[in-house]
Amino acid sequence: MNVDVTPTPGPSAMAAEPPEIARVGVIGAGQMGNGIAHVCALAGLDVSLLDTRRDALDRGIATIGRNMDRQVNRTLISAEDKVEALGRIHPGIDYAMFDDCDLVIEAATEKEDIKRTLYKQLIPHLKPACLLASNTSSISITRLGAATDRPEKFIGMHFMNPVPMMKLVEIIRGIATDEPTFQAVQLLAHKLGKITAVAEDFPAFIVNRILVPMINEAVYALYEGVGSVSAIDTSMRLGANHPMGPLELADFIGLDTCLSIMQVLYEGLSDSKYRPCPLLVKYVEAGWLGRKTNRGFYDYTQTPPRPTR
Repeated sequence: MNVDVTPTPGPSAMAAEPPEIARVGVIGAGQMGNGIAHVCALAGLDVSLLDTRRDALDRGIATIGRNMDRQVNRTLISAEDKVEALGRIHPGIDYAMFDDCDLVIEAATEKEDIKRTLYKQLIPHLKPACLLASNTSSISITRLGAATDRPEKFIGMHFMNPVPMMKLVEIIRGIATDEPTFQAVQLLAHKLGKITAVAEDFPAFIVNRILVPMINEAVYALYEGVGSVSAIDTSMRLGANHPMGPLELADFIGLDTCLSIMQVLYEGLSDSKYRPCPLLVKYVEAGWLGRKTNRGFYDYTQTPPRPTR
């Protein structure tokens, strides 16, 4: 199933078969990376999972195990499925582990300079036919692809968080992305049980172009004293039927990630309506990044979490 409408490719594009993807590499064992490894392994793919820190890898594998346990308890998968899937995930800290991958998905932090540095370390270890995807939620795919030796095999594959539960994957072609790469990644997303939406290569694509400015506006409402944290979140949950209030959602996403996306929008579109709220900047400067640091717009060291403002 697909919600996008794409132009019919020309004869030369139709003649090229999409490459088969049997082994996937994932860079980054954090929230997004371990989720991507999780769904790939359950779909029967061999997965090489890399992080630069062994402790991050250990936490990532432990998270995958816990999340699969939840799926077993809800009878979404069997205990045997879990054991087999975990057996397909091969963690490591050396880029050489990607030498036989058909696709590598980069799920590093949302900073362009970090991603570019990572690609320089990665590319010498890839076979020529290997495809490369970024899970970036906002950065130009064309620009990232141009920083590699294979822009025609480079594509955006933006999973939603939490990956095992969320059905959508945004697919973003750079200006150089070829048709076989696009088709191969579409087929992979469907194999993972996802629904794809094709987005043009504009800052923040579709979901975050709409979602994160809403969060930023909620932070402005807090900053200007329009309402408290509780009042703003309650209003949007009950008044707009959102499952989470925007400030609770910001904590879930990570305030640093929200700020990075707003900065990409502000710089990329040169429109003052995308100016990051100064209060969001202040929270990030304080290291109050949300759930991952136990403090953001809520204090998660207590149950239930208490608003910090």
